[in-house]
Amino acid sequence: MTRLLRRVGKIKQNSPTTVADIIEGWAAKRPNNVAIWFEDKRYTYKEYDAHANRYARWAQSLGLKKGDAVALLMENRPEYLFAWTGLVKIGVTVALINTNLRERALAHSLTISGAKHLVMGAELADNYASAIDDMQERLQVWTTGGLVQGTENLDAALAKQSDAPLPKDVRKGLTAGDKCFYIYTSGTTGLPKAANMSHLRIQTMMHSFASAMKSTERDRMYVVLPLYHSAGGVCAIGSTLTVGGSVIIRRKFSATQFWDDCRKYGATQFEYIGELCRYLLNAPPHPLERKHKLRVVMGNGLRPEIWPAFKARFRIPRIIEFYGATEGNVALVNLDGVVGAVGRIPNYMRNTLKTRLVLFDIDKEQPVRGPDGFCIECKPDEVGEAIGMIDEERGRFEGYSKGTDTEKKILRDVFAKGDAWFRTGDLLRRDALGYYFFVDRIGDTFRWKGENVATSEVAEAISVYPGIKEANVYGVKVPGTDGRAGMASLVTAERLDLAKFKAHLDKNLPAYARPIFLRMQGEIEVTGTFKHRKVELVKEGYDPRAVKDPLYFLDPITSNYVPLTPELYDRILAGEIRL
Repeated sequence: MTRLLRRVGKIKQNSPTTVADIIEGWAAKRPNNVAIWFEDKRYTYKEYDAHANRYARWAQSLGLKKGDAVALLMENRPEYLFAWTGLVKIGVTVALINTNLRERALAHSLTISGAKHLVMGAELADNYASAIDDMQERLQVWTTGGLVQGTENLDAALAKQSDAPLPKDVRKGLTAGDKCFYIYTSGTTGLPKAANMSHLRIQTMMHSFASAMKSTERDRMYVVLPLYHSAGGVCAIGSTLTVGGSVIIRRKFSATQFWDDCRKYGATQFEYIGELCRYLLNAPPHPLERKHKLRVVMGNGLRPEIWPAFKARFRIPRIIEFYGATEGNVALVNLDGVVGAVGRIPNYMRNTLKTRLVLFDIDKEQPVRGPDGFCIECKPDEVGEAIGMIDEERGRFEGYSKGTDTEKKILRDVFAKGDAWFRTGDLLRRDALGYYFFVDRIGDTFRWKGENVATSEVAEAISVYPGIKEANVYGVKVPGTDGRAGMASLVTAERLDLAKFKAHLDKNLPAYARPIFLRMQGEIEVTGTFKHRKVELVKEGYDPRAVKDPLYFLDPITSNYVPLTPELYDRILAGEIRL
């Protein structure tokens, strides 16, 4: 931990070192090292930098300069890295747009970036077209990878530019404290917010991953996560690009092709999201799943119920789980491999790493304050919201493009008058040894029968039952009751024996935490970063007239799951059946 802090602490806010200097540095030191593997192509650092130089000169020809913004909408491919690297070379801020967005959400994301130009992959032309009617001001669109009517031919424009190194003074006056990216929140509970990401923050994240994974120029990171998000587009690529190693880019994750790719490209590292690990475990055995060169994987959301199985089945030598948010100042790393832990802060590091857990009121969705008006720090094994002290040295919070969004994430007068802390919006638990464990997202946890129900813990208990491939747990309103009743959307490998499943729940969950409603789905919808969508499921509820999937209800009389019919639904709503 101390070594990691030393490494990431070398870059200061007023330092002239930017993200662009990383690529230019390796292009000079190791020009022939392979930087990018993609399908049947590979690009050395010299070639990577040359492509980026064309983008930089193209942007200059448009009059773009430090402080301007350009939006980037493109699926995973080398051109994505070429584009943002070239733009940040001249101080432009790049808005990394979620490729899954359409219509109003896409229009909103483009508008709040302040960009006048959009670099777009031709494959996303339909997405952009769907957003045009919701935009007050249209952008000048430059398309690469194909011709799209009504847009400029970016490939032709780039071909006219020189790929020679840029003058050394091209970034004069630019510092690490200046903006590098806008990276967007998922927007699952509202429209996306654009988080301000400085060159300092981006480099800190990149070097942190490289340090934690002990990366060298011989490493090859397999990247299947979207490059528009910090997990894939900053942390994963940064783990090797900061040390002169390689990134292996795949357009989209494929469980069936995963081990073929690892073997083909000689991947030594992989960044996971917990659901990807579950997909791999649910896939049939693959002849190459134990014949790979992976030496370390790092990511977040690997649930304890599948952690040992994932490590054993695929012979993964080392797993590093971490916790953090794109824009937040709370970062935890589990370097010890303790199953289920997202990180550790020993007592002797508490004055250096100022992360705390504070007691939280689920109903009011606010931290609990004592008689003195200050928040109450959790004792060991108490659940509370994770917060991080905001300061300029180790706890910077750079906020969002919209100031009101920034203020909503700041908790003030926490332990002393005038202090300020970043709110993660997550509930965690810390044990006596300083290990932290993720409990749930605020808003996902709900109250039922006077008890707090953590959806992640219920999903964990459900997922270990044989035949359960995925479980998404959430709370739904039932008229005449306090709180929310538990509901679980399930994907199963085969037809579920509901009696045996109920017996499993009785054994592993307290009565208040057992789902009242079940929904059987063919697949569970996820975000672009493979997190379960809950908002839509909560809205759809458990009305069998509206939900086409099979629904079941935990009958309080027989204590068995029974099909939820329209007649039974009406009786529940009328209060004839007391839960």
